[in-house]
Amino acid sequence: MTGSLHIHNFYIGKLKAKQEELFDSDPDLATLLDNVAAILSEHAVSLAEDIADMEDDD
Repeated sequence: MTGSLHIHNFYIGKLKAKQEELFDSDPDLATLLDNVAAILSEHAVSLAEDIADMEDDD
């Protein structure tokens, strides 16, 4: 699960960087990338909570 969290965070960073690049030239695509990053961020928070719960159980 920790690996999945790292992958999520990696792609969130990539999406945010690309979104900033495209903001002036293609605002619609930049908005789409921002929305995808937001969804991944929500999932990353959920993963982090699950990991914390698993660690508490140990």
